[in-house]
Amino acid sequence: MSNIYIGDLTPGTFVINVDKEKEWGIGQVQSSIDNKITINFENVGKKTINPKEVELKLININGTD
Repeated sequence: MSNIYIGDLTPGTFVINVDKEKEWGIGQVQSSIDNKITINFENVGKKTINPKEVELKLININGTD
């Protein structure tokens, strides 16, 4: 479902859950092991998700490319 390469989801990376963007807010990847990515979202806390089932979008919070 997601077009993100799992190798891009390294600790410290910021993402949003495309389907729950407003509800969950911005998330920061905490760990990435196989297809289990633990992300700490600003509005709902820590979630462990499978990026093949949940559409994530990488974001740059610094405003630079």
